[in-house]
Amino acid sequence: MHPMLNTAVKAARRAGNIINRASMDLDRLSVARKGPRDFVTDVDTAAESAIIEILQTAYPDHGILAEESGEIAGQRESEFQWIIDPIDGTTNFVHGFPDYAVSIALAERGVVTQAVVYDPTRNELFTATRGAGAFLNDRRIRVSRRTRIEQALIGASFRSADDAQMVRWSRIFSEMSVSCAGTRRIGSAVLDLAWTAAGRLDGCYGAGLKPWDMAAGGLLILEAGGLIGDFAGEQTWLETGNLVASAPRLFPGMLSLLEPMQVSVTPR
Repeated sequence: MHPMLNTAVKAARRAGNIINRASMDLDRLSVARKGPRDFVTDVDTAAESAIIEILQTAYPDHGILAEESGEIAGQRESEFQWIIDPIDGTTNFVHGFPDYAVSIALAERGVVTQAVVYDPTRNELFTATRGAGAFLNDRRIRVSRRTRIEQALIGASFRSADDAQMVRWSRIFSEMSVSCAGTRRIGSAVLDLAWTAAGRLDGCYGAGLKPWDMAAGGLLILEAGGLIGDFAGEQTWLETGNLVASAPRLFPGMLSLLEPMQVSVTPR
């Protein structure tokens, strides 16, 4: 395992331990509202601090972009930036709904080269190093072999403070549900991507996402043999927050079904 990936795994597991301990006594959680349908807990903050401490101890010159802490500058000319989401799926976590994950990615000159997604409730560790494949608990994973969209199970994650936008996206979600075998909105874009990389979902899409929701999962998809792009199939998803990911032969069909999303999204 690459030394930087090994450090990220250590950090993710440390955060997972914090999350698991807190999940046993949810009544003691301190929960604050960041915005409509957007929460943060003291556990998010504690888990993020633990991750940052481990990464900064190992690589003090590296920059950091984290959901709760924002951007932390490293050495002035550093080519490395860690992208962190301590709990993707905080709303699920607050309710005791066991679908959430820790996400850590490393970008070198803007290109993600290391990825860790850790599901602490299942003790499932998804990892990838650019050019070396994607793994679940050290077992190689690949995207689904399905070729027909009507047989596909699709994950969705869309977030907006705009209620009207959410209604429009929900209509597209309903139309997608009619066109494929099933749709799932589990509340964690990170897990949507990891599960698509592992073939549990045949594809997924998201809108209104942030870099920490996508960076690690995007590399998992690519290293598992999948395709990822924005709603036009282009490579702007990390900047725009709008993405589609799937097995290669399903990708054109998903883009076709999600064409209305191109005109329904609002710039970040």
